[in-house]
Amino acid sequence: MKNIILSALLLGALARGARADDADKPPPYAPGFKRVTVVILENTDYKTAVKLPFLKTLMKRGATLTNYHAIGHPSQPNYVALVAGSPMGVTGDGRQDIGLYERHLGDLFEAVGSTWTAYAEGWPGHCFRKERSGRYARKHAPFISFLDIQTVPMRCAQIKEAGELDKDVAAGKLPDFALYTPDMDDDGHDTGAAFADRWLAKRFGPLLNDPRFMKDMLFVVTFDEDSGTRDNHILTVLVGDSVRPGAKSGERYDHYSLLRTIEDAFNLGTLHRHDDEARHIDGIWRKQS
Repeated sequence: MKNIILSALLLGALARGARADDADKPPPYAPGFKRVTVVILENTDYKTAVKLPFLKTLMKRGATLTNYHAIGHPSQPNYVALVAGSPMGVTGDGRQDIGLYERHLGDLFEAVGSTWTAYAEGWPGHCFRKERSGRYARKHAPFISFLDIQTVPMRCAQIKEAGELDKDVAAGKLPDFALYTPDMDDDGHDTGAAFADRWLAKRFGPLLNDPRFMKDMLFVVTFDEDSGTRDNHILTVLVGDSVRPGAKSGERYDHYSLLRTIEDAFNLGTLHRHDDEARHIDGIWRKQS
């Protein structure tokens, strides 16, 4: 009888301990959005970007990360890092293929049955692998560098010419994650930041007022890098119903932080690269009921 009583007391203590441990655990990261669209502009310092008219309206409507940084120079390593958690050995802007078994954000979404699309302006289709086609530049379209995409036509089909976005909005078929890369004019690379800001207003201004696009959406505008400084300080703005309007965060974040935010929000796990050590973006979200 004594052994039975001791066993019962022990089990009760273990159960109470488990409940206490569960109570101490932080709640799941659930900032309130169900879809993400990330737009990447080019080569602009933070101080320049915050003065641009349309970006200023987005900063009032959404949240601003005032201490956000790119991870290097030139452009391509930043694009790859944002979807892979590492530059994956890419150091320049030339054509470079990334190993067949190297995972990326698309793999994580597919593993949980979710959807992703890369919308690229001027994308020629047909698993196009050359560096340029008109104003399209492969260095700004990171998914095509992964061999597990460029060698499989069905997966290449996840890269779409950017005009397909409007069709997907109209059809109610937006993906859970979208990466939108403008061409070399519209991203400001060859035209300057003011041109990119006007393009952003024209291209996404109407969509940001369209509930078919914005329902449950987190819309993110960032830059690949600054004008070439060591600090690499760039503007990142987040817009959506999950974000507190006018919120600002001075915490230091970077492209790995944005990746980790997406991974955590969708419970994807990580790619076990720099995203493992990155902190997800916090302090800007509305409280969820």
